[in-house]
Amino acid sequence: MDWKLELVPVPVSDVDRAIAFYVGKVGFHLDHDHTVSDEIRFVQLTPPGSACSIAMGKGLVDSPPGSIRGLQLVVPDIDEAHRHLAAQGIVVSDIKDFPWGRFVFFEDPDGNTWSVQQLPPSQLRRRATAGSRPDADSAGCTLQLERIPA
Repeated sequence: MDWKLELVPVPVSDVDRAIAFYVGKVGFHLDHDHTVSDEIRFVQLTPPGSACSIAMGKGLVDSPPGSIRGLQLVVPDIDEAHRHLAAQGIVVSDIKDFPWGRFVFFEDPDGNTWSVQQLPPSQLRRRATAGSRPDADSAGCTLQLERIPA
């Protein structure tokens, strides 16, 4: 039986500012924006090509804004991703090379941290032959439990 991660909550202090950042700058799609009541607003955003989304809003989570560390996106071209983020005015790290891939790091306006990874060719081949995990273009969610040093 497959267990698929579909939705990851991201605590933010200003929902409209977060939508402007994730949709207008990073390039996520706005899937849902529903005000259920004066106390509850649900927003779902999805990175292009991802099977997993993030959720934010009002009255959804108890975690303090900016408390999420190490959310991870996977892209086919880290140089292009770096150029895109920098061109949108996002403070983004230099590209870092590790044996397990090439990375850049950034934060949203509340301080939730993200890493963006380009998988090494050996891992792409392994995923393609294993058949149990999607390739980088159709990846779902990846959550890092430890932050990779910047």
